Amino acid sequence: MLLSRGLAALTFLFFFSLSLNAEFLYKDDVVNNPKFAEQINAVGAELKAKTGVSLYLVMVRDTEDNQSIAEFEKQLVSQVGEPAVIMTFIELKQQVDILARPISLYKHFNKGQILSPNATFIGSVISAAMFARTYDEAKEFIVNRGGTILPILGEKTKGDDTVKKYSVAMYNGYSDTADQIAAAQGISLSSSAGNGSKNFIDIIRLIFYGIILYGLIRYIRGRFFTRKKDINV
Repeated sequence: MLLSRGLAALTFLFFFSLSLNAEFLYKDDVVNNPKFAEQINAVGAELKAKTGVSLYLVMVRDTEDNQSIAEFEKQLVSQVGEPAVIMTFIELKQQVDILARPISLYKHFNKGQILSPNATFIGSVISAAMFARTYDEAKEFIVNRGGTILPILGEKTKGDDTVKKYSVAMYNGYSDTADQIAAAQGISLSSSAGNGSKNFIDIIRLIFYGIILYGLIRYIRGRFFTRKKDINV
């Protein structure tokens, strides 16, 4: 029994060490930061070793010949093989997508939530009120909240801060996806960001939307009292 357990542990460590050499930051023409690459590869290696699923992050400035992000991902999956999940960011188009092959892997993570433009419930309600054309669309906005990529990408930045924003957004989304894939198999990852970063984003978003709501209330009150004053005069 002890021998078999020891053999199993050695086997796991062997495959884990092999996977550490894998490049799960498959392509990066945007951030180009060794520490960022190290963090991504650490999460990807642990996920691969524990679940057998390869999660690749691809970050490019643009695609060639006006290739769509879907076409670009299909080309990538033919290179890396299956089972694989590919998260793609195209900087100039400001597009993010996640492709899973085989398609059964979509059951292991919530793509709608990860790519949601809303990090909080308040944000999803505001988006539903502003953009939803039907009840189903409004419901989708509210249900698929908790986005870990687009809310950060939507922040206004300049210069070097923009590249930092890209790295934070894509690392959060990558870790979120990895955590969900692992959790689907009853496994936890020690190298991922966990819920800490998502909770931090939630707090920032709550403050942000709180300020908007406060400003909106003040604006309405100002208009109401001004109109009421004019009537009384």
